[in-house]
Amino acid sequence: MQPLERPANPGEIFDFHAHYDDAAFDPDRDEVLRELPDFGVCGVLNCGVDLSSSRACIALAERYAYCYAAAGYHPENLDGSPLDVDALCELLRAPKVVAVGEIGLDYHWEADEAGRKWQVDCFTRQLELANELGYPVIVHDRDAHADTLELLRRYRPQGVVHCFSGSAEMAEELLKLGLYLGVGGVSTFQNAKKIRAVLETLPLDRLLLETDAPYLAPVPYRGTRCHSGMIIRVAEAIAELRATTREEVLARSLENGKRLFRL
Repeated sequence: MQPLERPANPGEIFDFHAHYDDAAFDPDRDEVLRELPDFGVCGVLNCGVDLSSSRACIALAERYAYCYAAAGYHPENLDGSPLDVDALCELLRAPKVVAVGEIGLDYHWEADEAGRKWQVDCFTRQLELANELGYPVIVHDRDAHADTLELLRRYRPQGVVHCFSGSAEMAEELLKLGLYLGVGGVSTFQNAKKIRAVLETLPLDRLLLETDAPYLAPVPYRGTRCHSGMIIRVAEAIAELRATTREEVLARSLENGKRLFRL
């Protein structure tokens, strides 16, 4: 674990997007999860990327009282086979599953038109499923802003756009749809001008703090394995932009996430 001070009000950090099932935590997963409350972490939402990962996230939620889970197919984890909707529905019935996710579109590595269409088809089916079952969604959008926004307008789910990387104009459209924006370590990067511009005017009642652990550790821990306690640095960066306190940012995010995920 990276050395961090405890926040002024321990127990106020809720990480609304993490992947503690990731292989990066294989050497010491239980040790890390046991220690997170010492950093003021009161909640973690682990997001599945396929059926196996979703099952692992559910198992962590069953083991740790402060953990919750989301189940879904990430666009990079589609293998061309039809979605096993029945199996996904079964996972969504688990007591501590609170969202369909992580789902969405990722065109960064997918240049093939057929591959992109398959992503759209799978995203669409999971949006439909979330609406049918009354779950919010956790949306991945990388280099696919136009198609992501089009589908969100069409299906109008409740949910959050994770690791938001779009423009201020896109943020405004998402807010009109009632969606939340997930913000993590990228907001502390020196070259993160777009998300900083968004954060200057983003209503704090639409903000969710997240890590994407083990990825995207904030400054000054960039390049290391991320964990939920590092959200304190994200809260500090946002507080500086908004001329408020990190405790206020943490508290608003916590309130927002509890409302969205009905915790």
